[in-house]
Amino acid sequence: MPSVPVWLLLLAAAAALGTWLARRYALRGNLMDQPGERRSHSVATPRGGGIAIVAVLVAAGLYLALIPEAMDVLWLGFAPGLLIVAGIGWWDDHRPLSPWLRLAVQAVAALSLAAAAGWQSGQWLPAVAAFGMTMVLVNVWNFMDGINGLAASQAALAALAYAGLLVGGWHWLALALLAACVGFLPFNFPRAWIFLGDVGSGALGYALAGLATAAFLALPPASTPLLLLPLCAFLVDAGFTLLGRMLRGEQWWTPHVGHLYQIGARRFGHAAVTVIYMVFGGVTLLLIYGMPRTTVVATLGAVIAVYGFGGALWVLLRRGWRS
Repeated sequence: MPSVPVWLLLLAAAAALGTWLARRYALRGNLMDQPGERRSHSVATPRGGGIAIVAVLVAAGLYLALIPEAMDVLWLGFAPGLLIVAGIGWWDDHRPLSPWLRLAVQAVAALSLAAAAGWQSGQWLPAVAAFGMTMVLVNVWNFMDGINGLAASQAALAALAYAGLLVGGWHWLALALLAACVGFLPFNFPRAWIFLGDVGSGALGYALAGLATAAFLALPPASTPLLLLPLCAFLVDAGFTLLGRMLRGEQWWTPHVGHLYQIGARRFGHAAVTVIYMVFGGVTLLLIYGMPRTTVVATLGAVIAVYGFGGALWVLLRRGWRS
């Protein structure tokens, strides 16, 4: 294996090149996101840049799979699922599809990861957890991909967190996801030259579900609650927002601008809100690396406290930013 800096540099450069090529492809094919009342941007912008992140992840995974004992059975379910989620997202970027068709295809990808998790562990709980995490994270990252740099930066922070919890090939794959996001971000933040598109947002959610599943299988029980920490900002914002829309009888699966990050972006701009979310993500990252892992009760209590704080902060900021 190369050194960590070389691995990160090579993959980040590959992602940057891929993103540049994806932008040229989008411009030539008129693959554009148009502004609208349900969008947070004001100018037509190319989409589909996340295909570069997918390409880097697949290439890194195939390289790791060639190294003896670097990857395990879980990879056999992860790789097809990643391609399935990215494929339906790429199709949707070109020709909008029914949300129910996308959901059905995502369920197939989730089953692929779940089957591999069950096979590797010989237990049903990791399989159920893998399926649930995949369905949630793929859609949460899609919902939260609405302003410059937000989805990619949060995925990078989560990948860095999981890299610290994983060993072997999955550790290197987490670093590959980090590098791919870093290579993409200059094209998306602070100014968006290209968007992730559904191919990118869905793939990021799926990749994080795969890394979380790998960590769930490898970590002792006392550490497993920590897997929820780097997802806190997105799960709180998406969860509270969607719950509110459901209670109001709205079509929660349709595009909208009601998330906290969207309200903040209209008031303070994209860059400021993305940085706020990055700071919160950085705090959870520090907790993962520094928190003592004595018992499940201790780590679970800490996670509940962080989510409680995040929920209270969501309520306060939503009231303040809307006033």
